[in-house]
Amino acid sequence: MNRSKFRGAIGQAAIVVACLAAAPGAALAQQPATKPGPAGEIEPRAIDALKTMGAYLRTLKTFTVRSDTTIDEVLDTGQKVQFGGTVEYRVRAPNHLRAEVDSDRKQRQFFYDGKTMTVYGPRNKYYASVPASGTIGELVQAAEQKHGLELPLSDLFLWGTDKAGLDDIKSAIYIGPARVAGIDTDHYAYRQQDVDWQLWIERGKTPLPRKMVITTTQEASQPQYVALLKWDLAPKLDDAVFKFVPPKDAKRIAFAPAPQGQK
Repeated sequence: MNRSKFRGAIGQAAIVVACLAAAPGAALAQQPATKPGPAGEIEPRAIDALKTMGAYLRTLKTFTVRSDTTIDEVLDTGQKVQFGGTVEYRVRAPNHLRAEVDSDRKQRQFFYDGKTMTVYGPRNKYYASVPASGTIGELVQAAEQKHGLELPLSDLFLWGTDKAGLDDIKSAIYIGPARVAGIDTDHYAYRQQDVDWQLWIERGKTPLPRKMVITTTQEASQPQYVALLKWDLAPKLDDAVFKFVPPKDAKRIAFAPAPQGQK
């Protein structure tokens, strides 16, 4: 988990035994949550969960994922306030992406058709485009490094690669079974420098991340980012979905380079 992805905005689920498949609600009710271990403990099953989840995500060729999000911000007075929004990705691997961010604070659209990346602001009708290539994972990293552009939940495209950042994890524990929007999941908790984060991973053959909670621990108020994820693994997405066609009244501007300290 890259902490910068939180500021911009995101395993093996336990094997389901026969009795769980027959009566998942009852089986979950009979399983008490695991008592959290000591600080700094790394449970192998918690790391394995991330690896299996990431490997599965990399097998997905075409999908959409919608996230209902809330994010805390801290005012100059120290008071914490919360904003809501949605993030929706339409993806056709390896190199087609469209993302739409609609929150209380801003609206943004991102397009990548394998040749060009475009960012568009529907409210002010400004857009910027740059040549781009490579996989979606390579794109999100290049966008951040070259232009300081952080796509929300972009860790979804880094899990299962050597950029997943598993070596940064200082604590990883299994909390227990849980249900998220009626779906059976396993709940895990992780710690990194300045960040605590939790992940709920769907059980069974589709170990999808279903919920994320990220807490910034370096601030006294510990603001959080919460994302609830809904997946469609069989959408119909043609080339037109990923190609940006500027409205007649849109104005093109140049991408600014990333701040010097961010490259």
